[in-house]
Parts: sequence; structure tokens; C-alpha cells
Amino acid sequence: MMMQSRQRSPPPTPAQTTTTALINPAPAAASSRTTYTYTRHPDLWFTDGSIVLKADSVIFRVHMSILSRHSVFFRDMFSLPQPPQPSSSSCTQDEVLEGCPLITLQDSPDDLASLLVALYDGTIFGDNGREDFKVVAGILRLSSKYMVDSLRAKALAHLTEAWPPTLKGWDAREDRARSHEQETGAGRGLLYPSPIEVINLAREINAPGLLPSAFYDLSRYHYTQIFEPLEDDPLYPRDPCRGQLSPSDMQKLALGKESSARFITSLIQSMSAPSPNAHMVMAAATPHHRRTQSHTKSSGSTSSVCMSISACRKDFSELVELATQHYLFDREKGCSDPLYVAEELGQLKSAEFESECLACAKSLEAWAGRERERMWRLIPGWFRLDQ
Repeated sequence: MMMQSRQRSPPPTPAQTTTTALINPAPAAASSRTTYTYTRHPDLWFTDGSIVLKADSVIFRVHMSILSRHSVFFRDMFSLPQPPQPSSSSCTQDEVLEGCPLITLQDSPDDLASLLVALYDGTIFGDNGREDFKVVAGILRLSSKYMVDSLRAKALAHLTEAWPPTLKGWDAREDRARSHEQETGAGRGLLYPSPIEVINLAREINAPGLLPSAFYDLSRYHYTQIFEPLEDDPLYPRDPCRGQLSPSDMQKLALGKESSARFITSLIQSMSAPSPNAHMVMAAATPHHRRTQSHTKSSGSTSSVCMSISACRKDFSELVELATQHYLFDREKGCSDPLYVAEELGQLKSAEFESECLACAKSLEAWAGRERERMWRLIPGWFRLDQ
């Protein structure tokens, strides 16, 4: 993003940061002058700026030309005479500061700073971690509000990498999270921001594509973690105003968690097919099945048929017992994560048994892959996001 060179004021000293100033009313207002205390933003105060934006007690001196170039909202605002507006409006322009119109915005100073830095310096996003999310969320809120369409699209595309609409994207996200946990020793869920914050942001900026992955991620937590998080828990709200779900979304979460748990049970039960050719039964249970060609260990020949029926029947029976104990009774990792369970089930025959039947092992893996694809398509319905 190419920007014109602008004259920024030198970094203020602590004594200069907070200043008491006389703010002159606009000509249409009363003739009296009022004294205010404000804080100049240390970086976003340009000496040749033509307009001053105020958010809470922080002021930003910037350029009408930059705002008009990127924001339809500000372009329209600056092109038409603006009558005095009530203080409850999201934007008021009824005062003058240092010869510049002063516009009061009902926004967070941090969010406004994030937006302005992106407009002046371009978008340099981070790793989709918690601190990066704070910046990106601010940009998304205000680029949506003030109709900075190109910036909104870039920020949303970046956030979508961590909250993807595809299973392939989700798997890449999870691989990165597992690597982060192994490398840093950090607990689960600490790499990415709280999914509650993501859900609330998606509602606020009308970005429904973020919701399925965010709801699914949240459903993997126990209700105690959701309702009574400790300060070091992943779901502990940094911003109380945005750290709680609405009653409607809480209902969707509860319904989705129930559907997720039922799917794990049915997934494990579907492994216990009574047929002597187990991999063929799983194939029949999934539409559009294609047999996978495999090499047996003993002969090296190509085969798509189970070569050890009785042994594989015994293997699958033991695998069902193992999965039931691990994911349903012991409530280990994955008990609320059917995508993870399906991935694990697909590897069980190869990992737990030194089986001579590669056909069944490969078929189990292919079955698990298809079940995960089917599951991903079901997630919006689980959480009633298609209603």
C-alpha cells in the first residue's frame, strides 16, 4: 500500500503527552471556549494533519485526504456540510482544535490506532495469536463500521487462516497448535484467541464464515471451563464486555456439543461391523466408496480384499473396545473432538496391531478420512448456524 510522506510530530516527552488545551467551538456553536484535557497519540499526530479524531481522551491528528481515499463513510462525511449532531451519535463534528475540525468517535482508542496505522503504513499482520487478534479485531470492527472495504477484506482473510471454512485449513491450524504446544510447553488452547471472542467479533462485523470453526473449537471445552474459567485458562475473558456469549449463541453451543458427543459414539460403534470382511462393511456404510489398492506384507501383491478375515475381525473388535474405553469412559483428549477421534481411529489398526492385512488398515484410514469430511459438512447444522 503506497502512502504519501507525512510529517509526524516527534515522539512526545511524558510531560507533553497529556495536554490541557482550549477547544474553540465551531462557528455554529456557542461563542464560549471550553478547557479540555486530552492525550495526543504518540505516533499518530501529524503536524500537517487537517483533522483531529478523538476517541475517549486520546486524540489523533490525521489527514482528510487519507481517510477520504479509503473510507466511504468519511468520504461522504467530508463532502457534505454536517449539521450539529447529538453527543449520542457515533460521530460528532462541532469543535475545532489547533485550527482543525475535531471529530469525536465512539470507538476504542486502541481500535482506532490499529485502523489508522493500517491506513498509513499498510497491513502487516502477525501470527494469528492472541496479541495479533487484538489488532486484527480492531481493524475489522472499524473497517466494517467506516466502510474501508479493502482493509476489511485483507484482515478477514488473515483471520480466516486461524478460523478456516475448510477441513484442510482446520487440519493445518491444528498441526500448528500441536507444534506450538510441543515447542513451548504451553497448555492447550493458548496459541489462538478465545473462540468466544471470535464468535462475538463475527457477529459484530457480520462474518458468518468464521462461526463454524469457532463454535467447534469452543465445543471441545468442558462447561466448567466455559462458565468458570480461571485466570490462566484459555477462555478467561480479557475484555468482560466481549468475553461472554449471547443467550442465543450459548443455546447453539449446547446443542452442538450434544450433537458432537453423539457423533463420537456412533463413529466408534460403526467400527464394530459384524461382517467377516470388515473393511468392505465400512466401505458400504459410506457413499461413493472406492476400493483402495494395497500391497500385502507377505507376498507384495496388490489386493483390495481382506486376506485374514478372522484376524481382522478380532482386531476390529479389540479396536472398538480400546476406543470406547479411551474416548467414552476415560474421557481422555478427544472426548469432545470428533474430528480428532476419527483421525485417531483411522490409524489404530496400523498403530496398535502389526497386521498382515494392509487392505483393512488402508480401508480403515480411508473410511476415517471420509467420515471427517462428512463431519465437517455437518458442523454448521450441529450448531444451528444454517438457521
